[in-house]
Amino acid sequence: MNTSDRAVRFDDNTMGVDLSDGRVIAVPLARFPRLMNATPEQRSKVEFSARGLHWEQLEEDIAIDGLLAGIGDLSREDQAAT
Repeated sequence: MNTSDRAVRFDDNTMGVDLSDGRVIAVPLARFPRLMNATPEQRSKVEFSARGLHWEQLEEDIAIDGLLAGIGDLSREDQAAT
């Protein structure tokens, strides 16, 4: 993917991700509690990789494939299993 074409934006309830191939994904922030509870400044510090999105300070990683498949925050399932 060409990183120059990608962008992430937020409103009060939604995260929008522009992909390099022109697609736009919009997902409810409720699926990602760490992002929902983060400040706008924390949300803006997203890093792009070939596979997804990363917020170092929030310890949040989101795979683009997971977004496309409708998968939310898997850490909640991990916590329930422990």
